[in-house]
Amino acid sequence: MRIGVIGTGRIGTIHANTLSRHREVGSLILTDADGARAQELAHRLGETAAPGVDEIFKWGVDAVVITTATSAHAELIGRAARSGLPVFCEKPIALDLPGTLHAIAEVETAGTVLQMGFQRRFDTGYTGAREAVRSGRLGRLHTVRALTSDQAPPPAEWLPLSGGLYRDTLIHDFDMLRWVTGHEVVDVYAAGSDAGPPMFRAAGDVDTGAALLTLDDGTLATATATRLNGAGYDVRMELAGELDQVVVGLDDRTPIASTEPSGPPAADKPWTGFLERFGPAYEAELAAFIEVVRGERANPCDGREALQALRIAEACEVSRREHRAVRLAEIPGGTNAGAF
Repeated sequence: MRIGVIGTGRIGTIHANTLSRHREVGSLILTDADGARAQELAHRLGETAAPGVDEIFKWGVDAVVITTATSAHAELIGRAARSGLPVFCEKPIALDLPGTLHAIAEVETAGTVLQMGFQRRFDTGYTGAREAVRSGRLGRLHTVRALTSDQAPPPAEWLPLSGGLYRDTLIHDFDMLRWVTGHEVVDVYAAGSDAGPPMFRAAGDVDTGAALLTLDDGTLATATATRLNGAGYDVRMELAGELDQVVVGLDDRTPIASTEPSGPPAADKPWTGFLERFGPAYEAELAAFIEVVRGERANPCDGREALQALRIAEACEVSRREHRAVRLAEIPGGTNAGAF
């Protein structure tokens, strides 16, 4: 199998390394807006660098992996669909709903595959939580608490391109909320704070955000995120039911300290970022994509699944700006996303 990788930045490099080791992948063609970067990676992996995106499609590949800047995702997804190629794309499809819906329509018209990169679906902690909920172990679920905390803020120049805290960071928590519980969000109330570094205010973004979400079965959920958690990278989800409760992301590397005399000590080596924390999950999602391309399994996260997470993020942005509760029915694109 020959795969084209478009984008060789941080996550593109990780994916290229993973694919180059996969037994079903015979070769890669790599390209990037920074040609020297693509050349260097190709040389290191023993693969081929292409001078541009056109060559990816002209030279012939069996599938495409897209890890470019978000602004290019929708166009590349459409181009691959029109070429009849299956695509793996890092989230999101686009930073707005019209672009997202158009790209999904192109894929569905072409009858091709689009697998989105929501890697937490392949993390053992989240899969364990999903099983605990679905098996009935927790009883009736009544409360979910999700959080994502970055150790350090991203570069200032990246913020205006990110889509904001809800679309860029909390979108993963929104996807997990749906995937783990099997229920849809019906309304949200969100708030954000830009009281930290001034670069967030300059970008019209917030450094810390929180949302209260109500699910269609009455379960209440909170989702919080911050770019400023100096203790380390912290991603957790707590699920409480009438019979039991479980937590994802609590281990000896969780960057949190107990104030109880008999509580666990602070982590000696806390997580520093998402690539480290979710390394095995990133490898597993690409292995799943290879199986999808080979017709060996169903798509684990298609474009409409990604759309629903984006709709929740959009609702949170509206709520934050307008200081009101927002029903998901107000946000376009509300169709059945398929099996959970």
